[in-house]
Parts: sequence; C-alpha cells; structure tokens
Amino acid sequence: MNKKITRRSFIETTGKTSMAVAFAPSILKGSIHTNIGFTQQPIPYSYNALEPYIDAQTMEIHYSKHAATYTKNLNDACVAEKFDSTKNSLESLLSSISKYSAKMRNNGGGHFNHEFFWETMKGGGPDSPKQKTLAAITQDFGSLDAFKNQFADAAKNRFGSGWAWLIKNTNNKLVVISTPNQDNPLMDIAEVKGIPILALDVWEHAYYLKYQNKRADYITNWWNVVNWDIVEKRLS
Repeated sequence: MNKKITRRSFIETTGKTSMAVAFAPSILKGSIHTNIGFTQQPIPYSYNALEPYIDAQTMEIHYSKHAATYTKNLNDACVAEKFDSTKNSLESLLSSISKYSAKMRNNGGGHFNHEFFWETMKGGGPDSPKQKTLAAITQDFGSLDAFKNQFADAAKNRFGSGWAWLIKNTNNKLVVISTPNQDNPLMDIAEVKGIPILALDVWEHAYYLKYQNKRADYITNWWNVVNWDIVEKRLS
C-alpha cells in the first residue's frame, strides 16, 4: 500500500420467485445479521486472490474503506431511525426502503450489494456455469454468450456509478437489469424487482486503479473470477 493512489486519491477513498421479500433465511450465504446490528463479513479469499483480473490494492481499499463505511453508516442510520436490526433482516429493510432516509437507502444498499458481490467472486482462474445455471440461462437468453453480452451492455451503459444484475423476476424468469448508485432489485423503489443471482459493481472505485477509464476491459476480465458455484446455489 505504498504506491501513490491517483484519481483524486482514488475518488477520495470514500465511500418471484416469491416477492414477499421476507427472505428468511437471508439470500446471502453468510449471515450479516447479528444482535449488534449489521456486520461486515470477512471476504472469503485474500486480497490478491483475484489477480491479475482485480488487483490486491483495489480489493483492500474497496473492502476495508468503501464497504466498511457503508456498514458503519447503515448501523448509525438504524439507530437514528429506530430500525431494530436485532429483530429484522436486511432484506426486510430494503423491501420497505422508501420509508427511510437517503442515508439508510444508500448505506443499506451499499452494505447488501458489497456482501453479495464478495461472495459472487473467487480466485483460481476462469470457471464455467454449472448445469442448472447454464440450462436456465440458455432457456431465458438463448445462449451463454447472449447472456454475457446483455449483462456486459447493462454494465457498460450504466451512466455514472451503479450495478449490473442478473435477477429472477416476479415471473420466475431470469433477466438482466442495472441499478444506479447503491440501489438493488430488492428495494421497493426499484424499477425492476426480483431476487439477485449475480451482480457486478461498476463504481469507479471497483476498477479504476487497474483499468482507469476502461470499464469494458474490467467487465470482460471479471468473468474470470465469477463464482459459478454460488450462482448455482442462489438459483436453487
């Protein structure tokens, strides 16, 4: 971490299936709900595990600065707005996010999205979609390549900061969407609602140190670190 960080100090290092959206248990593999609020879980690999596709310095800053700030601010907002995080899930909060402040929306989304994103990736080189995932993608998109192209377009064409998602919508169909900022498809304010299956962070802090303005290169290389095992579990 001795290298000089550019781009304004790395953007100032800041930060249906059933749509009842009760989601118990959590759709995240690891628990992020404890008796002291919402908790940032350890990433399931080392900072350098995703190299050369995502560099260690980006992963460390992304996790320990940006994502950690979302978690802290979310817990602060829960206290200020009297949301009992010891009795209610994060998914239930997101499903009624329109009742809360912009701080709750931004940081609740930021916390969920990043916890989901870390699980979506793994080291060890490129992998391939598992049987159920490939069958579902082929059914709803025509082919794996067609899906990847549509997903990449959603990520590239998201103006400013945001996310690209593969979701299962209220008609039980896989669709690709994108959301701005830290919004996600679990939120009651989402333009398209559904259950997240796969997500890609296209905020500049996720890729700028390595790729600069070449978001398309980041998106292309990201497929090499997708954890298709967790995608299969989410579909199940």
